[in-house]
Amino acid sequence: MIIELRNITKSVGANIHIKETNLVLKTGHFNVLLGATGAGKTSLIKLMAGLDKSTSGQILMDGKDVTKLSTQKRNISLVHQFFVNYSHMSVFENIASPLKVVGMAKSEIEDRVEEVAKILQLQDMLKRRPNELSGGQQQRVALARALAKESKAVFLDEPLANLDYKLREELRDRLPEFFADRGAVVVYATSEPEEALLLGGYTALMDDGRITQFGATSDIYHNPSNLMSARVFSNPPINVTHITKRGNQAQMGDQAQWKLEGDAAKLQDGNYTIAIRPNHISPVKTLDNFVAITGKVQITELSGSESSAHFLAGSNNWVSLASGVHSCEIGQNHQFYIDPSHCFYFDSNGKIVA
Repeated sequence: MIIELRNITKSVGANIHIKETNLVLKTGHFNVLLGATGAGKTSLIKLMAGLDKSTSGQILMDGKDVTKLSTQKRNISLVHQFFVNYSHMSVFENIASPLKVVGMAKSEIEDRVEEVAKILQLQDMLKRRPNELSGGQQQRVALARALAKESKAVFLDEPLANLDYKLREELRDRLPEFFADRGAVVVYATSEPEEALLLGGYTALMDDGRITQFGATSDIYHNPSNLMSARVFSNPPINVTHITKRGNQAQMGDQAQWKLEGDAAKLQDGNYTIAIRPNHISPVKTLDNFVAITGKVQITELSGSESSAHFLAGSNNWVSLASGVHSCEIGQNHQFYIDPSHCFYFDSNGKIVA
């Protein structure tokens, strides 16, 4: 199964929800749509699912143009973050509902429901009503219905967003197993970079209604093609500032200077934008090549395993994220250390150059 978007756009009046988009999604892995709220993830899913009509372009499933087909004729399943179950039906009946619609034999329906109930640990709840279940259990019912239908395409629109942390972790770990070897294109929308990394597969980064980069998730994380992609794939927000290159030296205003190496050293002299993720800015110096900058601490957050600090250095707001517990006093200047080997360098158009 392959889903292909060809020059798809979506506008409502003067508002452009989806800018011209070309994308090919395949089976065998998760296809993640990653972007902040309002980036266009749900709008794109609605177009692929047939819940909304495109303004222009085509949507193909296995080479067949389905652009004008209704949702019912596309053989898809959709799970929202706000799970939908039929309150007057039992859990069994909820899971079986799409199978009954297509006229599947009773014995086959029972086998199919039992199979997915086992996968999602719902065997003991099949006779209950949704209002007798917890939120996490109800979401598992919605996922079970999507699994039981064995659709050619499954769209998961932030399906874990409203669950508590423990349930999110449990279901997220098991989701790839749920959909393995089912031959369906699985599209998963999220606003959390960590979730995309945990799910693996391929990721389409979205911002302002367009895809900024698409490829293997780990490759995009390590090699963003532009500044916009680097911003999307970072939480806490990636740190961005400007430098001037002269010879093999990078000068960051009057705050710091360091020797450039590798591709960065080969750049022409001039002005560049750099970005560095918070986990490569530390409140302690652990390597000789770390570069010191001084900032006024604005916010600190401590947990058992990590410490983060938001600080103001020059005109830039920075974020540091380090392993362990590190105390920084709010309102006081503190020295932080950049690992220059993990800086991304961008030209004036936001394209990565080193």
